[in-house]
Amino acid sequence: MAVKRHVADASMYAWAILRMALGFIFLWAFLDKLLGFGFATCRSTTTGAIAPGCENSWVHGGSPTAGFLGHATTGPFANFYHHLAGHMWVDWLFMLGLLFVGAGLFFGMWVRAASLVGVVMLLLMWSALLWPVNTPVIDEHIIYALALFGIALVDENQVWGLRTWWNKTSMAKSLPFLR
Repeated sequence: MAVKRHVADASMYAWAILRMALGFIFLWAFLDKLLGFGFATCRSTTTGAIAPGCENSWVHGGSPTAGFLGHATTGPFANFYHHLAGHMWVDWLFMLGLLFVGAGLFFGMWVRAASLVGVVMLLLMWSALLWPVNTPVIDEHIIYALALFGIALVDENQVWGLRTWWNKTSMAKSLPFLR
């Protein structure tokens, strides 16, 4: 009987690059909304000028959800999202979600849980923008969600992550859903 052993093939490195890239997108969104780096949060809509650390950043009292949920939502669920805009509990859930998904994917820890949270967040963002502008149904939110689903499926064989170290920590042992 042959002994089964794991040998990372080239596809696992492609999955790792995709995982880290998606993690970076979520982490960057978190940091930009938190500190106002000027890419999405503190850029003037009229002039395009960047004002890092502006009053729209979360650390300066801005709401990370007020702009998008309050003004950019479209489609059948727009009123629902308008009513959520700017509430402190929505801001906290959104920001914690961005941080959890971003850190989990980028560093390769709690990848399945981060992928699940990421899929939920992306589907909510997709539903806030119905219907997509360039296609009837599919947009980047759906593509990213599908990629996260694939990342969750290959997590057991991941490369380039802190999964092995993380699973030995007392927190991972006491909270198995974070493995």
